[in-house]
Amino acid sequence: MDLNLTGKTAVVTGASRGIGLATVRTLIEEGANVVGASRSITPELRETGAIVVAADLSTAEGVDSLIATALSEQGGIDLLVNNVGGGDEAVMGYLDSDDKQWHRMFEINVMSTVRATRAALPSLIERRGAVVNVSSTVARMPFGVPASYSAVKAAVSALSKALAEEFGLHGVRVNTVSPGLVRTSVYEDPNGPVAQMAAAAGVPLADFVTQIARSQSITTGRMSEPEEIAALIAFLLSARAENVTGADYVIDGGTIKTV
Repeated sequence: MDLNLTGKTAVVTGASRGIGLATVRTLIEEGANVVGASRSITPELRETGAIVVAADLSTAEGVDSLIATALSEQGGIDLLVNNVGGGDEAVMGYLDSDDKQWHRMFEINVMSTVRATRAALPSLIERRGAVVNVSSTVARMPFGVPASYSAVKAAVSALSKALAEEFGLHGVRVNTVSPGLVRTSVYEDPNGPVAQMAAAAGVPLADFVTQIARSQSITTGRMSEPEEIAALIAFLLSARAENVTGADYVIDGGTIKTV
């Protein structure tokens, strides 16, 4: 299926690895011009041929730098993927998390989306563009993650719905993609948040990852691959989905069993 993205300019946040990197690669394969941003730029991101911007997107200055680069280098923005997210407090329980941790989680996950969308909207309105915000199934099923992470992802999902309603009449579509477990480097990083949780539980990382997958009763029996999430994002950005807005697409291998 031709998604007719040739010549479109896309901005992707959190682009250095995982879903973000796969999205950059997919959009470039579809003919889009991509500006990819991350706090640290990986060799894999540079190799895609995207315009890369090193920026801390949890700050207003970082977001301003990204959008300004996209506008100056490409003359406008057609597509925006707010993918940056996560946090540094994965092993913290509710009573262990103070206001500072909660504020940081909101800055990384919610305010990055708020600021990037706000800055890009004039161009998106002019070009009748599209936005995809990456949330998570933990917004619906807060299992095995800190309360702050579930809360910020729920906020991203609600924000997407509100933006779709407000700017739909201006020709801008806004949708959400909510992945379940995705096979990314976070499950292999010995210093990452999952490794921290495994250490706290006294379980080897590989065994802990296996337990996570089993505990969620994934119908397909496996995690999603980043490329599968990227394919869904690309479709929602395309004119093939021109009457889809305000939707939240779950891609979790059947983890969520409820209607």
